[in-house]
Amino acid sequence: MSCFNWEMATLVEPPNGIRPRGKQYYSMWETVFEVDSKYVPIKPIGRGAYGVVCSSINRETNEKVAIKKINNVFENKIDALRTLRELKLLRHIRHENVIALKDVLMPIQRTSFKDVYLVYELMDTDLHQIIKSSQPLSNDHCKYFIFQLLRGLNYLHSANILHRDLKPGNLLVNANCDLKICDFGLARTSRGNEQFMTEYVVTRWYRAPELLLCCDNYGTSIDVWSVGCIFAEILGRRPIFPGTECLNQLKLIISVLGSQNDTDLEFIDNPKARRYIKRLPYARGIHFSHLYPHADPLAIDLLLRMLVFDPTKRISVTQALLHPYMSGLHDPRHDPPARVPINLDIDENLGEHMIREMIWDEMLHYHPEVVFANR
Repeated sequence: MSCFNWEMATLVEPPNGIRPRGKQYYSMWETVFEVDSKYVPIKPIGRGAYGVVCSSINRETNEKVAIKKINNVFENKIDALRTLRELKLLRHIRHENVIALKDVLMPIQRTSFKDVYLVYELMDTDLHQIIKSSQPLSNDHCKYFIFQLLRGLNYLHSANILHRDLKPGNLLVNANCDLKICDFGLARTSRGNEQFMTEYVVTRWYRAPELLLCCDNYGTSIDVWSVGCIFAEILGRRPIFPGTECLNQLKLIISVLGSQNDTDLEFIDNPKARRYIKRLPYARGIHFSHLYPHADPLAIDLLLRMLVFDPTKRISVTQALLHPYMSGLHDPRHDPPARVPINLDIDENLGEHMIREMIWDEMLHYHPEVVFANR
């Protein structure tokens, strides 16, 4: 995501010269935003493959928000399904450490809209920008960031949800160090030992060994591995496993963790993948206390329990919150689990028309006035 933000929003005429009632048009980074009149965009704050994010003020509440425009959402079916998944999940999730979806703007045309506008609570920056900055990070900073990440993740896992794409850029942070998990386009429903889809998940540097080794069965421990990678990146101010491709990623992991014995490879259900790991040159490994000599010993101990090659031996999020490193922060009484599991199962073979209808239905949850008007 880009952080250049010196361009301000400019009010422009509608593309076709006709201004629909209740809508205004603004230009930012050569992108036209069609927003409800109650929102006044300020400036663009981020750009990615999905489109552009701008900061804005809700004139009715005087609240600052972030509006993400997803361009031509139906041009790519995967993008359309990711958007639908995020809408379904964030409608149900209410947690201090998960980004809140405040609104989804209603398009003018129900059957032909191309763009989707998501309105989130506004955050100051993300953890990636903080890690790569020159701002000093104390042990208290590190502990508080990891605590909040684990707390939000614990809630998601209790709701039967795997995030599957945790990385510093998907962790939004405010000036007071509040942290919120975002970007749920790759999230899936957890189903115990049943098979999951094994398509692309998790940015490579934060991808668990079981995913790199194409294991068919994986669970919540993939998110714990990602947390461990993020934890190490905060401690060292650089990624711990910056692999250039999949096999190189595995070699980097083994070079740090050391060669694994046969019992630690039993989880690998792909014989070819198991043989590959066994044939790698012997590595003694590097102890995390040598990689991060200034880190709190309790932080090192928790990191060791997260970055375990065998997912069956990796610490769970609930156990991590009870680790001594989190002493003084975690209180189980203040962190109740989700009341009901969330079902994110969506038929991957849905056509564009049905996906558009389902996204429209999600939008209606934020606009009861439209539902009432159509009765």
